[in-house]
Amino acid sequence: MEKSVEVIDIHKTFTSKKKKLFKKTVKSEFKAVQGVSFDIYKGEIFGLLGPNGAGKTTTIKMITGLLRPTSGVIKVMGKDVDKEPMEALRNIGTVLAGDRSVYWKLTARENLEYFGALYGLTKKEASNRTNEILERLGLSDKADELVEKYSTGMKQKVALGKALIPNAPVVLLDEPTLGLDPQSALNLREIILDIKKEGRTVLLTTHYMEEADFLSDRIAIMDGGKIIALDTPEKLKRSMNDVKTVKIDVENSDEKLINNLKNINKVNNVVSAYNSEKRCCTLTVHHMDGNEIIQKIIECILANNRKILNFNVLEPSLEDVFINLTGKSLRE
Repeated sequence: MEKSVEVIDIHKTFTSKKKKLFKKTVKSEFKAVQGVSFDIYKGEIFGLLGPNGAGKTTTIKMITGLLRPTSGVIKVMGKDVDKEPMEALRNIGTVLAGDRSVYWKLTARENLEYFGALYGLTKKEASNRTNEILERLGLSDKADELVEKYSTGMKQKVALGKALIPNAPVVLLDEPTLGLDPQSALNLREIILDIKKEGRTVLLTTHYMEEADFLSDRIAIMDGGKIIALDTPEKLKRSMNDVKTVKIDVENSDEKLINNLKNINKVNNVVSAYNSEKRCCTLTVHHMDGNEIIQKIIECILANNRKILNFNVLEPSLEDVFINLTGKSLRE
């Protein structure tokens, strides 16, 4: 299989220096990425997941040339990002999370034509490519309105259009549906699948586990600056066969209850999250036993004076895989 992106044993260490009064300068190091390696193949949607501080964003920035690795090699379409940056990065279109990457005082058409010129397209090529992308993204009717008047979903579409302008073989999408309403998110996911159908490669990061499960051909999970799992969504979920999952809705939760649950023999992980729709706390408990341990879980909750609102035994999901590996939920 043809490799579109090669990440080979990359490391990134950040060094900071602090000078204390009447003392020598103190040097400290933080290893953000440690020995990360993976390949992404042509026509593949590759999901890169990790909790905050896992090294995911640092890895993305190294792939896009925004940061240089301390050591290791990154290649895009066979070109070394460090040694041949212009040639390598010409092969990648990028949408970065939280990045105001389009100009709000320009129209969508002006934005795309401007970025087309930056990518070296002629005026005619940029115009034709812009019209094609505006039509594809459903923005033709609003193409000549200022981006500042757009909804969040429409602004995100313009940002995606910027990534599509160069017609690059690799598209990097960092949190592409963040903050979108369900319908806009669904429309954007359909566009991502269309990009894959064209034979292009997509590197996707997301905080929505269902999105990663639905879109990704393979998923890498990062934690502590390392890749701790890499496989297809189905194989990752099958790896949880010996681990059982229960979700319990309780009126409220606290650290004492969570610690008491974790202390039950054969309980692997406990994660608590507030459910704004149900207005209660949802406890996700992973364990390695059957009905006997479920009874212990119920007794523990009741002993902590918590009312159980709902109790479900579930098949393992990708979210469960993530919690089991990292001990935390993706959105923490």
